[in-house]
Amino acid sequence: MVLTTLAEQLKAYNENAVKQIPQEILDKMVKATTELATSDLAKGLQAGELAPDFALKDATGKEVNLNEQLKSGPVVLIFYRGEWCPYCNLELRAYQQALPEFEALGAQLIAISPQTPDHSLSMKEKHEIAFPVLSDAGAKVINEYDLLFRLPDYLIEVYKGFGINLEESNNSDTWTLPVPGTFVIGSDSKIKMASVNPDYTKRMEPTEVIDTLKSL
Repeated sequence: MVLTTLAEQLKAYNENAVKQIPQEILDKMVKATTELATSDLAKGLQAGELAPDFALKDATGKEVNLNEQLKSGPVVLIFYRGEWCPYCNLELRAYQQALPEFEALGAQLIAISPQTPDHSLSMKEKHEIAFPVLSDAGAKVINEYDLLFRLPDYLIEVYKGFGINLEESNNSDTWTLPVPGTFVIGSDSKIKMASVNPDYTKRMEPTEVIDTLKSL
């Protein structure tokens, strides 16, 4: 069976992954997601709000400014966790595959994570990503878009057990991450669509973003 949608790819990966993880570890991961979902943290900016401007560097050190990019048309912002996250890799690959459709609509894709430029470059090269992949050192922009949260201590231990070292990949000892979020920003700097889900195994379908762009 050919998996066509991003949702199908994510679901298939997740179903296979959970079979290989002990139940006690799975319970902790589900608990952390539930706690985040029911908290007041990292709800994300909403449609109709102004998108905070930013100037961040891409994997090669080139600075990308949001307001400058908006002069050329709408921008699709994708906040992801890091190259170590397989769900993020699937998401960015799906958006890369749809890149010609975004470009045909005059839209630009920009991905942002808290990881260092070296890790962003690794992500970009490994998955042949042709759109900007920016490093938000210190997670300032992630926080401004209301996506920032700290992993609970019990989940930090789980991640360490998986060999995930956020201190190294993010060059920070805060153990904070963004809730994955996708924003369509119009040329007027207003957010036209926002998709934020504390369940990192779920992501916005590229086709839904494209439909939003067509309606602008």
